[in-house]
Amino acid sequence: MGTVIFPDAPYKVFLTASAEERAQRRYKQLKEKGVSVNLAGLLHEIAARDERDAGRAVAPLKPAEDAVIVDSTGTPITEVIERVLAVLPEKLRPPRQA
Repeated sequence: MGTVIFPDAPYKVFLTASAEERAQRRYKQLKEKGVSVNLAGLLHEIAARDERDAGRAVAPLKPAEDAVIVDSTGTPITEVIERVLAVLPEKLRPPRQA
């Protein structure tokens, strides 16, 4: 979105995680919903989608040159949020929760 839809955005974050991490997360999410799912199949689907998205002719999936890349692999959500908020100047950050 930072390269096509919002190219002039003053703050850009490219949130990523390994295909393995995303497959694990999706597997857990689907299992919690009672869906029968195969981890290896999910990993294959995610890797194939990544390849398609990165290689498409129009708006390929890639970080904007001025984006901050945040890799959430193996990182708790609270830390990911902190990393994303750290991109913003102090005056734009929401107040910290006690």
